[in-house]
Order: sequence, then structure tokens, then C-alpha cells
Amino acid sequence: MTHQHHPELCDLHIHVGSSVAPHIMWSIAHQQGLRLPVKDYWEFVDMITINGNNVKSLDDYIRILHEWTERIQSSPAAIERSIYEIIGKEFRSSRVTQIEVRFNPMKRNLDGERDLDHIIHAAIRGLDRAQLEYGVKAGLIFCMAREFEPEINEIVVEKAIRYHDRGVVGIDVAGSESRTIELSDALPFYVSLFERAKAAGLGTTIHTGETTHTACAGMESVIKHLQPDRIGHGVQCHFSEDTMKRLVDSDTVLEICPTSNLHTRAVNSLDDFHTILGRLDEHGVRYTINTDGTYYCKTNLRREFQILQDAGIMTAERAEQVRLEAFKSSFIQD
Repeated sequence: MTHQHHPELCDLHIHVGSSVAPHIMWSIAHQQGLRLPVKDYWEFVDMITINGNNVKSLDDYIRILHEWTERIQSSPAAIERSIYEIIGKEFRSSRVTQIEVRFNPMKRNLDGERDLDHIIHAAIRGLDRAQLEYGVKAGLIFCMAREFEPEINEIVVEKAIRYHDRGVVGIDVAGSESRTIELSDALPFYVSLFERAKAAGLGTTIHTGETTHTACAGMESVIKHLQPDRIGHGVQCHFSEDTMKRLVDSDTVLEICPTSNLHTRAVNSLDDFHTILGRLDEHGVRYTINTDGTYYCKTNLRREFQILQDAGIMTAERAEQVRLEAFKSSFIQD
């Protein structure tokens, strides 16, 4: 079957920091004259992708992003090329015709050395060029960071609102779940930020319920107070009937990323997805299948669907329903 005969796919959860091919990252790093700790290309690949030794938790996963990929992508030229390459590659490999690419512009400006608006304009140029060349629909989601001060995250939201008519379609909160905002005193501040974003027409999502023992309490707080359209990951909700009921009652959609969850040990084995997705289906929780980080996790969106079907976790009929769910849940609408 040729690529053009595969069904069209929609990826709602894919990070710029973990989805650019290593050879592109190598090229960008050298183009910018960055001094890398390795001289050999294959050592560089091991440094910026998951291998058997370097990732044993979500925090390990995030550390690699912060130490290298975000730094390499910290210039207008680098972010423009990164966005462009991701969208084209996902179309070519998986026929992804609709994609929401997320990143934190504040983590691409070298702590204020680069102008934030130049970074954002460059990302939009990459987005526009890829849409024009491949005929796809694409949008940007700006991520706030759990480790940032609230005032810094407010700037991220203000920029998302400012550039909403230029291709920014939503906001997110990402980072280690050891730093919760949903169970902290800062929650009222974020409630107002989410309300401002929604009033401006932006979609809202947040990483929560991915790994920690407080996952269900955090998810319930998010649903009650922040009322996002979607939740990134959220796989731990299957432990709680109450949390799944809240998801259904609020019509909140989960962005499930199977291979990523296996790498971060959020889910112990592929077989566990029998239980997780089975319980979500049983309770009527809406969810989508996504990549999170294609090159980082050595996957693509077609593979994510395929591994679930090959393992008997998802029937072809259910996979088709979930495929369509992503288009319905997208912040990019006609």
C-alpha cells in the first residue's frame, strides 16, 4: 500500500524538542557554531534520543530535552527549520494531514538573549511553508513550563493570544509532575490565564495524570478548575472511577502517547494498555493516539496505531473511531 492510500491521520500531541531528525539537529548545531560535547555523529544521536540507558523516568526524558535539543533549537533559523521539518516528515511517513506542534518559545530564546517575537515569527514561517508545500493543516501550541514563575508563563499566554490569528491554536502546561500547579497555591493565577486564553479563542490542554502517585487528584483539580479542552497523557486516570467519570462529564479528551509512556515508565508494558484503553472505552472516556516525540521515541503516528492493533489492544474498527476523534478534537477547525 502506498502512502497516499493510507488513511489521513491527525497528531495532536507532538513536541518540537523531541521530533526533529538527529541529522537535522546535527546540521543546525554546526550551522550555529555550537560547541558540542561529542565529535562523532553517532554519539550525538545517542545523546539526543532515547536508548536503553539514558531514560528511566519522565524527569530523565525532560533533562535530555533541556540540556541539548532546546538549546540547539534556540534561534529563529533553527526553530523555523525544526517546525518545517517535523510537519513534512510526519506527512511523508504517516500521512499526517493535520498536526498541532507544541513548544515553549521561552525555552528557545537563550534566557532572553534572543528576541521572543523573532522566535515566534520564525516558527510561523516554518508552519506556513510546510502547509503550503504539503497541503496540510498545521497549528502551534505554546507550552508554559511548570518550573517557570507564573509571571513568565503569563508572557507565553500573552504571546499565544497575540499570534492566534497567525497560526497559534492553543496553550499547554508541560514539565515534571513533581512540580504541580494544579495542587499548589498558584492554581488561581493559572485559572485566570486559562480563562483569558479561552476568551481569545485558543484551545487549552495540560500535561497531567502522566506519572505520579497524585495523578488522579491532579487531574480532578485540573478538570474542576482549569477546565481544559484536552489533557496530555492522563493515563493514570484508569485507576480511578471518579476521575474517569469527571473526564466524561466534562467531555475532556485525553491525548494518549503509547510509546512515550513506555519509555518514561509511566506505563510498564505494552500489555498494560489492554487494561488502560479497555477501561477508558468501558467508561466512555474520549481519547486520541499521538506520538509525543517521534525521533526521540523512534516512532511515527502510523506505528503508534499499528502496535496497538498488532498487540490486539485495539480493533481496526476502534482504531478508525480514534483516528476520527483526533480530527474532531483538534484546535484547528474550518
